Amino acid sequence: MDFLYVKALHIIFVVTWFAGLFYIGRLFIYHVEAEKKDEPAKTILQTQYKLMSKRLWYIITWPSLFLASFFAFWMLYKNPVYLKMSWMHVKLAFVLALYFYHGFCHKVYKELQRDEIKYSSNKLRAFNEIPTVILFAAVFLVVLKSAINWIWGVVGIILFGVLLMIGIRYYKKVRAKKSWDKYEQELIDEDKKLDE
Repeated sequence: MDFLYVKALHIIFVVTWFAGLFYIGRLFIYHVEAEKKDEPAKTILQTQYKLMSKRLWYIITWPSLFLASFFAFWMLYKNPVYLKMSWMHVKLAFVLALYFYHGFCHKVYKELQRDEIKYSSNKLRAFNEIPTVILFAAVFLVVLKSAINWIWGVVGIILFGVLLMIGIRYYKKVRAKKSWDKYEQELIDEDKKLDE
């Protein structure tokens, strides 16, 4: 198979892998937040999130990881000169970090499937930004192909991470101020009145 076809397939499965990682993080947050709901909403929501997580994790995310990795190794086999480039070493370090992130997501997935909630939704929100940072780093490394510019990229990523943390805290304050949970409870109460 031509190198460009292998590269295209690698990019496609990297995109689907990241999509799975981004969405599984959101499902973890929703699952944890459902713990605070009253019954039967809590059980209904958590059951649905377990099913959605299972399908996403095993039908999209895990296969995408394997296929993205397979095509990456194939690209390196077809063009081993990449392994001599310093920017590729840095990129592979970020990929290794992404593998660790994926492994931690699997741990959280298994815990939530067993109804073990060990992390707050705020911790999961911050945790959910890790693949964003890795994505930025990897894309800039691949496009710029520079091991020196990656330093500026990492500085930018750290600043981006700080901005994300500030954004998460701001979102928490806005959410508390608008009291979306209170609005949801009002809707439930209205439904109950209509049923009576």
